[in-house]
Amino acid sequence: MSSLCTVRIGSTTRAGRVEGDDIVILDAADVGAVLRTGNRTETGDAIPRATADLAPPILAPDKIICVGLNYLDHIRETGSETPAAPTYFAKFANALIGARDNMVLPSVDVSTRIDWEAELAIVIGAPVRHASSAEALAAVAGYTVLNDGSVRDYQRRTKQFLAGKTFEGLTPVGPVLVSASELGDGSGLAIRSSVDGVVKQDSNTDQLCFTVVDIVKDLSTITTLMPGDIIATGTPGGVGAARTPPEWLGDGSIVRCEIESIGAVENRCVLPD
Repeated sequence: MSSLCTVRIGSTTRAGRVEGDDIVILDAADVGAVLRTGNRTETGDAIPRATADLAPPILAPDKIICVGLNYLDHIRETGSETPAAPTYFAKFANALIGARDNMVLPSVDVSTRIDWEAELAIVIGAPVRHASSAEALAAVAGYTVLNDGSVRDYQRRTKQFLAGKTFEGLTPVGPVLVSASELGDGSGLAIRSSVDGVVKQDSNTDQLCFTVVDIVKDLSTITTLMPGDIIATGTPGGVGAARTPPEWLGDGSIVRCEIESIGAVENRCVLPD
């Protein structure tokens, strides 16, 4: 499977296959539809990749599951103990935005403690339940980049993370889905973030405490994972909340999260109208 993406064309969306500098348009509404149906029929149209209006690759995933405290360097910077099992929380689909869309911050009377988190995201390609290690990896369609935009005061006001992790329009994802046939188990990939051109996170997916296979295998004991499900695997050290003094995103901040062999999401932060 070549790299896939979802593009906005007028008032609709279409899945696309990346071919050099172009995106070949497919007869499917998004990458999720391609994964669910296997339909990769081309329409005969193509658009330049550089100017494409990129939507989230998966527009309406059945599930968005995130893993907390899953990089060894991030565990160290937070002073936490290495977890015995993955910590899971969820997002809702309206948190997702495209790779070049604006991140709409909450109004300043709601929160000013907005943070960045570069993450490798797994996208499931086939239903899987009670998976062995081999079955877990076989169920992975591929990987994309996700910025887990976090509203830290809402995240920490209770023991549950959800409120601070699923603010609408704060989770860029993309730019493409790169197949597991190219990236294997997702290990050994450089992962970085920068704010206004200054590097904030610089790590490698080898720092994962629970690997891609560990996560998919474990989640499949809890629920059936479905094609198009997104699993964010956690963020490395260098988040704003762990800095002295803490650093936060504000109106006009430009955040870039990138992963080797996949690409980058780069988004301007704006206040609501």
